[in-house]
Amino acid sequence: MSKLYFRYGAMNCGKSTNLLQVAYNYEERGMKVIIIKPKTDTKGGNKIVSRLGVTKEVDLSFSKGENIFTTVEDYIKKNGQIHCILADEVQFFTKAQVDEMFMIAVKLNIPVICYGLRTDFQMEGFEGSERLLLVAHSLEELKTICKCGKKAILNGRKINGKFVFEGNQVAIDNEDNVEYESLCAECYIKYEEEAANSR
Repeated sequence: MSKLYFRYGAMNCGKSTNLLQVAYNYEERGMKVIIIKPKTDTKGGNKIVSRLGVTKEVDLSFSKGENIFTTVEDYIKKNGQIHCILADEVQFFTKAQVDEMFMIAVKLNIPVICYGLRTDFQMEGFEGSERLLLVAHSLEELKTICKCGKKAILNGRKINGKFVFEGNQVAIDNEDNVEYESLCAECYIKYEEEAANSR
């Protein structure tokens, strides 16, 4: 039986780069990989974009109500066997869609490797990530560092260069003057306190 994998980490930990490397490794061995992502993620359009400058076209993108399992079944009927599914920005998938990816691994015997954030900029969980933490066969943290040098585990949101701790959960990086910075717990709390004191 194949497995559902969740590889998570703070912003800029190399999730997309890792996904693209895995795709390359499969394809180099003559195996078929498909890349999927949620339509909520508008960054890069219909491409996975690594900060190293490498890009790759997405095969399937999904709205919140779309069924990943049946879509993949249809894709296989039309295009033949798939050896691996790579899913980017999985935090934006719904609980039901994560369960559909779980069923792909179990019933269709196709490994599904998911990449995404564990928490948002307010230290709250995402629906997709929370479900993956519960049902994935394998959990792997991809590590990065805060600018202070400590291990980063959280995501700070900046608007016009200033850290903010209120707002909608979803705001895409590099759109509407929004950017993100990976932070250690100490720096996150420091910036949060500074923002509260400046109100």
